[in-house]
Amino acid sequence: MKKIKINSILKKFNVKNIQKIKKLKGYESFNFLIQTQQQKYILKIHNNEYKYVQILEAENEILNHLNQSSLSFEIPFSYPTSKGKNIIALNENQQIRLLSYIEGSFLAEVKHSKKLLQSFGKSLAELNSNLSTINNPFIESKNHDWDNKNAIRNKNKTKWIKNPSHRRIVEYFYMKFEEIVLPQMPQLRKSIIHGDANDWNVLVEGDKIKGFIDFGDICYSPLINDLAIGIAYLLFDKKDPLKTAKIIVQAYHKVFALEEKELELLYYLIAIRLCVSVSNSTYDYIQNPENEYIIVSQASIWKVLQKWIQINPLKAETEFKKVCRYTTSYPNTIENNLNQRKKHFSSSLSLSYQQPIQMKGAGLQYMYAADGKTYLDAYNNIPIVGHCHPRVVKAGQQKMAELNTNTRYLYDILYEYSEKLLSKFPKKLNKVFFVNSGSAASDLAIRLAKNHTKNEKIVVLENAYHGNTNLGIEISSYKYKGKGGQGISKNIIEIPMPDSLRGKYKNEGKNKGNLYAKDAIKTIKKNHSNIAAFIAEPILGCGGQMVLPQNYLQNIFQYIRSKGGLCIIDEVQVGFGRVGTHFWGFEQHGVIPDIVILGKPIGNGHPMGAVVCTEEVAESFNNGMEFFSSFGGNPVSCAIGLEVLKVIEEEKLQSHSLEVGNYIMNELKNFKNEFSIIGDVRGSGLFWGLELVENKSTLVPATLQAQTLKNYLKEEQILIGTDGPYNNVIKSKPPLCFNHENADLLLTNIHQWLKKNT
Repeated sequence: MKKIKINSILKKFNVKNIQKIKKLKGYESFNFLIQTQQQKYILKIHNNEYKYVQILEAENEILNHLNQSSLSFEIPFSYPTSKGKNIIALNENQQIRLLSYIEGSFLAEVKHSKKLLQSFGKSLAELNSNLSTINNPFIESKNHDWDNKNAIRNKNKTKWIKNPSHRRIVEYFYMKFEEIVLPQMPQLRKSIIHGDANDWNVLVEGDKIKGFIDFGDICYSPLINDLAIGIAYLLFDKKDPLKTAKIIVQAYHKVFALEEKELELLYYLIAIRLCVSVSNSTYDYIQNPENEYIIVSQASIWKVLQKWIQINPLKAETEFKKVCRYTTSYPNTIENNLNQRKKHFSSSLSLSYQQPIQMKGAGLQYMYAADGKTYLDAYNNIPIVGHCHPRVVKAGQQKMAELNTNTRYLYDILYEYSEKLLSKFPKKLNKVFFVNSGSAASDLAIRLAKNHTKNEKIVVLENAYHGNTNLGIEISSYKYKGKGGQGISKNIIEIPMPDSLRGKYKNEGKNKGNLYAKDAIKTIKKNHSNIAAFIAEPILGCGGQMVLPQNYLQNIFQYIRSKGGLCIIDEVQVGFGRVGTHFWGFEQHGVIPDIVILGKPIGNGHPMGAVVCTEEVAESFNNGMEFFSSFGGNPVSCAIGLEVLKVIEEEKLQSHSLEVGNYIMNELKNFKNEFSIIGDVRGSGLFWGLELVENKSTLVPATLQAQTLKNYLKEEQILIGTDGPYNNVIKSKPPLCFNHENADLLLTNIHQWLKKNT
């Protein structure tokens, strides 16, 4: 835009004695600050087709109406041309307006005192109260993507967000908006609203709001959207974003009362505005990379969203209602839940923690309790890509709405998923059986081995766990030797767990795997006949995150196969990239099993399991007896399992697991040098254990201290577990979206406890 043309345009508005013309930053329109000897103006050149001139005229009418009201702040108004027009056409696609200039500092550029936040809340309420009295058919017919009620239109733009951790959060909030907010939208009060009361559209003077500008996104929408939009941008760089939001909500409510149902949705409406902003700015910046203004707020938005998802939605709702003087409280139903649990279930159904937690929801690596607390989940390995991961949820919903049947029928998703899953294995492992749990998979794996070899004896590891079926318990030392167990059965050969802390070869370096295997083989030889299979986890979870030493599996595999047995690896806990270095734990040992058991994370919480085996094993099972699982391999499960694999790949969660896991374990090893209570640090990726001992020389298990630390972390709102033969191993296996910030929080709290208690 040439200066001479602007001068000629300004003449039409009778603007003379121009001293300065300055181009201002803008998202879509061209904006210029015009300064004369007497005053300042804003010249706006709108890139709209001529048919939208009626919208601009409607906006002018509303601005002029507001200027006739007794507002405590300023609103721009439009100047007419010498011919009495408020809008002139530069060409068929561009319209020009001249607006009054409001002095003041941008809200984005000043420190936000409590008084200023209160002033913003009161002023926005005053603006909304006045706008609610206006009716305008052109504004009410306006239907643009930035209107919060149309947020879902922007969902497809999330694919342009490159950072997987950012994209995941945005997709999560779009999902929650679709599931929770949209169904309730028709019940909300509607009005003409400003539509974009962000911190660059609000001017301040001292601790007071001076004016609102840029009504280009004015629209007819649920009233609460204006407050949600205004709050969203004022959360930037706030240590406690909920505290900031509450100040604004309370001030707003005193001027223009909010309804309870509006407050119930405000948490999600604030989040969705931030998501719409980054979705659009990311996409628009790709189209127009020269305009840096488009992404000016992105870094701040990502920080807010990462903090916002850590806030329990129930807490936000309850706190918003409290400051508005609505009667509300967190439901105290734990005692009732415990009574119902006792009434309907056996007491063998265990609970975590001395004081149990009642959960209401979850989001990625966070879990939300009924008392408003948010817990960082450092323990639940089943939702491997994150609790309620939006892509996995969507995959299940869509397929459930289309087809859910069983493998006696043909359907494409079964083959698509099978091919994708088997592509993760060595070529030798090319057949898959689908079931509906890891326990069922363990059961089937043993059945396959016995059928193939015509033998009965199973070699198992001490402290191992492989499932809750009769056969699963029979092969699980953790169960048959534990409380209520009936001891080892005649067809089980148990070999010692290669203990990195207490084992007799713990100091043998690289050779310890060979030595432990040699001893194990001696034990097996005593029962040399009739061996069907050897089964093991690459890292023994119930053994206390015990990592099998190098060469151990290679030696045992070789011996078992020499005796006609099969080798089974249980990847239920460590598979799907959790170990970081490889997709499967067995790959760390340079072996290829005959059978692999899958469960837990395979469906991110959806009940699924699978057995992958060689063609020879699968064919020998084809003996005339049909294998059928009512739910194994159903279309919904396949769709969910397929999406889990895609998410792990596209979000690079395997490498992320290695990076964050290495960081955690390096820090824990430093703790080991500092504190005598730490006997061992072990694991791989985001599957690690911290063994506590009372004395490093005697290695007496510090069981009580481990339980105390676990419960201490629970009070600090971090979920962790304990395991091992002595229940003295702090055990962590979080969702793979667990990040460096989460790791630092966990490590800080562990270190604080160690300093106070050792």
